[in-house]
Amino acid sequence: MMRRLVLLLPVVLLGGCGTFADPTEWFASAEVVKPAELVELQNKVQPQTLWSRDIGAGTDHQRLSLEPYVNGDTVYVADGEGRVQALTAADGKTRWEVELDLPVSGGPGVGSGLVLLGTSDGEVIALAAENGEQRWRTQVSSEVLSVPAAEQGTVVVHTMDGKLFGLEATNGNERWRYEREVPVLTLRGSSSPVIANGVVYAGLAGGKLVALRIDNGAQLWDVDVTVPGGRSELQRLADIDGDPIVLGGGVFVATYQGDVAAVEQRSGRVAWRRKMSAYSRMAADQQGLYVSDADGVVWGLDIRSGSARWSQDALKNRKLSSVAVLGDLVVVGDFEGYLHWLDRYDGSMLARTRVGSDPITTGIDVVDGTLYVQGDGGELSAVRAPGEH
Repeated sequence: MMRRLVLLLPVVLLGGCGTFADPTEWFASAEVVKPAELVELQNKVQPQTLWSRDIGAGTDHQRLSLEPYVNGDTVYVADGEGRVQALTAADGKTRWEVELDLPVSGGPGVGSGLVLLGTSDGEVIALAAENGEQRWRTQVSSEVLSVPAAEQGTVVVHTMDGKLFGLEATNGNERWRYEREVPVLTLRGSSSPVIANGVVYAGLAGGKLVALRIDNGAQLWDVDVTVPGGRSELQRLADIDGDPIVLGGGVFVATYQGDVAAVEQRSGRVAWRRKMSAYSRMAADQQGLYVSDADGVVWGLDIRSGSARWSQDALKNRKLSSVAVLGDLVVVGDFEGYLHWLDRYDGSMLARTRVGSDPITTGIDVVDGTLYVQGDGGELSAVRAPGEH
């Protein structure tokens, strides 16, 4: 069996110390692990690209958390050099545009009338959603590689040194701070906080999920989704990098080198665990949980038990993106700019479309049957899912 090692990127955490690992870079003893070749496919459904446009600079292979955010009839986007735009969702036309000239690394998030961005320099920027005017700018403890969230007058930010900040939405002043020690070795990335019913849910490095009150940051519960194990720091690496999903009284998370798990929303009790390594954002509906694992296998899991309903291994080692679900379809992007459309019920491959030549890492949002895809090279596309098949 071919041995695989994670390529370590020796980057020092701002405000602390640690090492990042990039899970998408794999080396064997003498050769790079090759991605699965795409076989010829006759599309059984026909996704339609509604529009596509260049939105600015790409991520420069830095694995930034830049993704479109759709709010009503507007798509908010940002590039890695601080160009922020509000676009009409129907046709991609510009409503407003600002140049921050800052190394934006996470966002945009939208809430409380604000467009929110984090930077590699550890700043949080708030712009007015209606016109892009800067409302405030606040320094936090380290790089922001997640999407800020806002609700009930509080902006929540997860930083790379393991802290969660609650900031006043009106002026950016710190309202509360939650701190937890970061392991020596972590993935380059952070789970974005998710807010539901006045509670902040966040996955942390080390495989822990926490629930905090949004008004004061008080901890309601925390749970070890995965307990890190192994003799080396590399073997003990177990991070939650994908965003939690809050649905039907449960919180669903995936851990790199750990488990996919369902946690009871109120109590924090683990309802089920399934051994699986994943670092990308999952998708879910009332029947299923859809995951692209660290090896590039796409899974459909039963949301009540975690048991496998299907798996699709035709995309192994293609460095898959976050997963989206649109009606009866599951879609995932890859490192060559392809979108792969799978049957939600059995995982069979139904279609393949291409929205560019650059990798698709995190930049996917779905609203009203339309998929908004931001490639790592700075191209944004709106793709309409086909009807029932």
